Amino acid sequence: MKRRVAISILGTTLDVGRREDRWTRWRPNVGLCQQTGLFIDRLELIHDNHSDWLAKTVIRDIETISPATEVRQRIINLRDPWDFSEVYTSLRDFARDYSFDPEAEDYLVNITTGTHVAQICWFLLTEARIIPGRLLQLSPPREREPGQDFAGTHRIIDLDLSRYDEIAKRFASEQADAASFLKSGISTRNPAFNRMIDEIERVVIRSTAPVLLTGPTGAGKSQLAKRIYELKRVERKVSGPFVEVNCATLRGDHAMSALFGHVKGAFTGAAGERPGLLKSADKGVLFLDEIGELGLDEQAMCLRAIEEKRFLPVGADREVSADFQLLAGTNRDLGDAVHHGQFREDLFARLNLWTFQLPALRERKEDIEPNLDFELRRFLEREGQNVTFNKEARSRYLAFATGSEAVWSANFRDLSASVTRMATLAPQGRITVEVVDDEIRRLKAAWRGSSGRQSSDDILLDLLGEDATARLDRFDAVQLAAVLRTCREHASASAAGRALFANSRLEKKSSNDADRLAKYLARFDLKFEDVRKPH
Repeated sequence: MKRRVAISILGTTLDVGRREDRWTRWRPNVGLCQQTGLFIDRLELIHDNHSDWLAKTVIRDIETISPATEVRQRIINLRDPWDFSEVYTSLRDFARDYSFDPEAEDYLVNITTGTHVAQICWFLLTEARIIPGRLLQLSPPREREPGQDFAGTHRIIDLDLSRYDEIAKRFASEQADAASFLKSGISTRNPAFNRMIDEIERVVIRSTAPVLLTGPTGAGKSQLAKRIYELKRVERKVSGPFVEVNCATLRGDHAMSALFGHVKGAFTGAAGERPGLLKSADKGVLFLDEIGELGLDEQAMCLRAIEEKRFLPVGADREVSADFQLLAGTNRDLGDAVHHGQFREDLFARLNLWTFQLPALRERKEDIEPNLDFELRRFLEREGQNVTFNKEARSRYLAFATGSEAVWSANFRDLSASVTRMATLAPQGRITVEVVDDEIRRLKAAWRGSSGRQSSDDILLDLLGEDATARLDRFDAVQLAAVLRTCREHASASAAGRALFANSRLEKKSSNDADRLAKYLARFDLKFEDVRKPH
């Protein structure tokens, strides 16, 4: 059997027992040792120096009614027992210094005595498992008849929520609702994306630290940032507005003014004060999209504003404050930008605590169908027209959208635009095979154009990096880029090889297309799997 240990604060009012009639009064710490079926092997009695006389009286009375109970006095002196910071720190220090042995002892924390502040602190320390025990609440007897003892009753409160099925189900349901909220209600099917959303949900509710969203253009960073803000607002984590800033549009002398504001007369044309975007986000969420495009001076001021919540408007001699939560987005590799001196290392370190990489649409092809339905619902809300696919048209569009020919270079922006076009052109609100075929031709033509394909330099930088690309002869660079694009358009090395060496095969100059392609890629330390893998 484990020994039962109670931790309790001396009640300077309820435990008073100097008078001879003390045995006719309910005293929680004495009653604690009189509970039926709850023998206390040891009582850790917490009090300050001023209450030593009361503690000794209570200890003597406990020895009278429960001689086998050991009582240890624990001195904690508080200047203000209603100061939360002081009380919590003192009780936490007590708990951390205490030699708990859960294998041999069962711990009960008595929340009946002490100030309400102390009771809250006991709850927090126990719930966080800093104290590995359960809470104990004592109550006085309801009726007091002559000869009745005044032990009262007790109730043990176990804070292990996993033991309570209904609470666990409610928490799981609330977490699922929050994750669905972040996904705009879309029933996404990609396991990696769903795991990422679940983690984001936990982070943004529990933490005020900056969150960095990375990923290609059109992957949904801005939309997700807005949903994060809405979730924080629903959970009452923020009360201010959502302020979105596209840092790529902040150029020249006016970038500082736009971000940090200015005072009247700060520069030519500054006819009045301007609060700035950071100040506008006070008590809310600031989303710095494309943060990698900020200049180094702006980065330095942003870092200070993030860490100290204070900054200096342009032309001002007095700082202003703004308490905002930061989200940042980028399609750049900020680590690489730090390496090349284009992004401050200290700012990157501050942003990199919570980084989430949003995948491209081509990496989430199983999510195209639920997003297709989402875009049709958005069209209904926006235009007031309910548009649907017929069965054959839907199947044809999804086969193309999830196949190897679909590039989705602008990711969800491409998909949204595609659905909008088909819905607009659908006769009588029904998307037909003819409408789908026209849209497929339109998408293929757009992706074949310069706007839909990576340039030679881009695809080489993506796979080789800046230094290796710079060392290539221009002839090799152009040829290699063409080969790499062909590889990305086919699912296997054999298929890509057949496309690249079709004429050689007809003339019987090529016997193994995949092997020939592999040898060519090897000249540049590349493999077909590396080329196909998203970067």
